[in-house]
Amino acid sequence: MDRLQAMQTLVRVVELGSFSAAARELGSTQSAVSKQVAALEKALGAQLLARSTRALKLTDAGERYVEQARRLVAEVAEAESELRAGEHRLQGWLRVAASGTFGRMKLVPLVRSFQAAHPGVKVDLQLHDGFVDLIEQGIDIAVRVGEQPDSSLVARRIGTVRRCVVARRGYFETLGMAPPREPADLPRHNCIVYSELRAGPVWSFEAGPGASAPPGSEVSVRVAGSLRTNSGEAVREAVLAGMGLAYAPGWLFETEVARGEVQFAMPNWLGRALPMQLVSPPQRRSSGKVRAFGDHLAAGLA
Repeated sequence: MDRLQAMQTLVRVVELGSFSAAARELGSTQSAVSKQVAALEKALGAQLLARSTRALKLTDAGERYVEQARRLVAEVAEAESELRAGEHRLQGWLRVAASGTFGRMKLVPLVRSFQAAHPGVKVDLQLHDGFVDLIEQGIDIAVRVGEQPDSSLVARRIGTVRRCVVARRGYFETLGMAPPREPADLPRHNCIVYSELRAGPVWSFEAGPGASAPPGSEVSVRVAGSLRTNSGEAVREAVLAGMGLAYAPGWLFETEVARGEVQFAMPNWLGRALPMQLVSPPQRRSSGKVRAFGDHLAAGLA
């Protein structure tokens, strides 16, 4: 049995969800694929897949094995790709992760320009507002904001992000309310809560020049409102529709602010500065594609 080929087959079965789908992709038969996985299980002395008429499910041993197999398969593919391409031409797949709205607004244009310079590179862009396990999902590089709790990952700081309170232009006049001047005013307003923030409805601020507190003073306030969502895109659309205030990074509304359609509600108070980082599993940091794409993102997002 070719152990590497069997591992590749198992990974595709798991990712595609069935023996038949993996067989179609691999140009094989369902029976051959099933036998290959069964042979791998026999060689390992462990059941990797729990089979039923409706679905395939990884066993506990299978989950551990597939996590390692996915990394090994990716590393072999990367090594072969770079060997075939030579030192000066990048090619093959690059798996990238980011939050949904950031990926759509910021990364897609950078992917386009990177592929124009490196036409042999294909990008699998995975956009999720929630947490993604980079190792489990086979991610090569991700863009993340905030301190990284997983010290096993390799992080490269490329910038700083601050959140601010924003509202559609004319929002306060329509309601006959004065804009908030400081964090203590926010509980009186309808606030759109982005549930993927670790602090949830607790918004934290630092006093800037002209604030009612000494510069650098930190204040946190619990807010509430009629809309709570786990989607950054939904937060953006809700603000533009005049549904309330949001605590959002400036890039999310930079076009609308420039056009005068969105305003900063508390310009003297900004969210705490958070690092924007490129994060990779340690075994991916030496990849030529990952290094080149990371440099491209660092320059484009600076």
